[in-house]
Amino acid sequence: MTTTTVEASGLGKRFKDTAALDGFDLAAESGTVLGLLGPNGAGKTTTVRILTTLLRFDTGRAAVAGFDVAKDARQVRRRIGLTGQQTAVDDLLTARQNLVLFGKLYRLSKTRARERAGQLLDQFGLGEAADRQAKHFSGGMKRRLDLAASMILAPQVLFLDEPTTGLDPGGRREVWDAVSGLAADGTTVVLTTHYLDEADRLCDRIAVIDHGRNLVDDTPAGLKRRMGADRLEIAATDPADLPALQAIAEQVADGDVAVGAAGVSAAVKDPVAALTAAATAVQERAITVADIGLRRPTLDEAFLDLIGDKENQ
Repeated sequence: MTTTTVEASGLGKRFKDTAALDGFDLAAESGTVLGLLGPNGAGKTTTVRILTTLLRFDTGRAAVAGFDVAKDARQVRRRIGLTGQQTAVDDLLTARQNLVLFGKLYRLSKTRARERAGQLLDQFGLGEAADRQAKHFSGGMKRRLDLAASMILAPQVLFLDEPTTGLDPGGRREVWDAVSGLAADGTTVVLTTHYLDEADRLCDRIAVIDHGRNLVDDTPAGLKRRMGADRLEIAATDPADLPALQAIAEQVADGDVAVGAAGVSAAVKDPVAALTAAATAVQERAITVADIGLRRPTLDEAFLDLIGDKENQ
């Protein structure tokens, strides 16, 4: 049976005349990754600050790990970890020294802090670099060390605010693997990100937020399905074959058929059957095509469909 570990209902927060959150709802189940997506100023960081007891809210209610955020803030803080947009590690200390220091700050004994540091170094794949100064780490390694520091007390819930901002593709993959491992071990992760591929890769559910409101809460696949059917695409080698390719597409289509300068595209409900039938028809008519395949709606398309293109904000 699943347990809701993070829950918010009707959250409201105003900064003077600006409503940062306006009746915001949220729920994350134990051992899952919940993504918060939205344009700049949508309310993502405000939500994280409220749920981690760093900011008071005006209306509504919120609970983390079974404790009311407003009434039992101390109990909430004992059960959460937080990794912000900037790493909190000391570049002049080794990885092991950083984690031991964090352990002592969390009031672990010296022996227990060392034990926990060793466990986390192994868990996050930093064992071989344990005694190297953090200043010599790559961006991905440093971020993994930062994640390890937030896990000193093995929190039930880990909040990550844009954890891969500024990392190269290799560093991002390192962090993704670490986050996936945490969720697999039972940690609930609440993640804010601007990267749609990151949300698609990591998140079990995604809450799209804009102007302080939750527009939709669904799985990545569910968000994509909102864009409609998969599409069969046939790229022509010879533009003279476009009428024949259009006729083939119309035979297998379950929706609109679009004809462009380079090929045809058709909405289909049974993508495998449509692709098989179209490929067979192309072969039977001896038409040479540049490409034939299926294209599913992307998370980027679903996101932009919900909030509009705000990349210039």
